[in-house]
Amino acid sequence: VQLQASGGGLVQAGNSLRLSCAASGRTIYAMGWFRQAPGKEREFVAAIGLSATTTLYAPSLNGRFTISRDIVKNTVFLQMNNLKAEDTAVYYCAADPSFRRSVTTQQWEYTYWGQGTQVTVSS
Repeated sequence: VQLQASGGGLVQAGNSLRLSCAASGRTIYAMGWFRQAPGKEREFVAAIGLSATTTLYAPSLNGRFTISRDIVKNTVFLQMNNLKAEDTAVYYCAADPSFRRSVTTQQWEYTYWGQGTQVTVSS
């Protein structure tokens, strides 16, 4: 499985960005978004299950981000609103091939990773 993340960029605080992650092939996996800020460890952001009704978010986001998916295009999105300087990071999408019914925040559960897209929020 190849994952292609896109949509990052430079934005001012308070603005929005929408990240996309296109997966190769037709197999649908549970997907997650993670991010890594400079000098920090990579952290969980959001995940979506095989059914788009199952989602999970990092509590620190306080409802600013929304994960969704387009099954037909096999693409996952991360809508990021009211961006803050602390959201600056490289954002990675990842696929969990286990076909679990739930979603996981654990990075080691995700086998396939995209190349990352840079999000920079200026204050």
